[in-house]
Amino acid sequence: MSSFQKSSFLKSIQLYIPALILLFSVLNEFDLNYLNIEYFSFNFVHILIFYWTLKNPLYLSYGIIFISGLINDVVIGIPIGLSSFCYLIICIITAYLRNITLSPNFINDWITLLFTLLLVNSIEVIFLDLIFSISVNYTKYFVNIGFTFLFYPLLIVIFSKLEKNIRTRKND
Repeated sequence: MSSFQKSSFLKSIQLYIPALILLFSVLNEFDLNYLNIEYFSFNFVHILIFYWTLKNPLYLSYGIIFISGLINDVVIGIPIGLSSFCYLIICIITAYLRNITLSPNFINDWITLLFTLLLVNSIEVIFLDLIFSISVNYTKYFVNIGFTFLFYPLLIVIFSKLEKNIRTRKND
């Protein structure tokens, strides 16, 4: 009887793995800035939100994404609500893409990710620089967009395997 409860508990926990990864990554500000490499950073959270809200939004709810944005703002030290706004813009774009796409295509998703990154980061720069008068390094934003765009294929493979594992455990 206890093994049955353990397995059902593990199955239910696995459904929340993307949300736990999201919360962990915003709490740690995970974008490889800790390596202190001058022009190397990517935004893991944007890829995570883009993939999971595009492929299977049941695993990552908009409420968790909004709360993660608030946590990210506190950790980074930018005005409250800016990251949540940007994360929800990613969700809007992926919801639109998911509804208009008849057959998923990796190249279309990748190009849409580039458009999404440019839009979200430009909104963030506009808010930070023009409205809140916080100095922004534009070069770091462009480098971040470039590396985030380039790391998407690698992370999509990892997330696809994770989703397949979650799906098979869910159906057991």
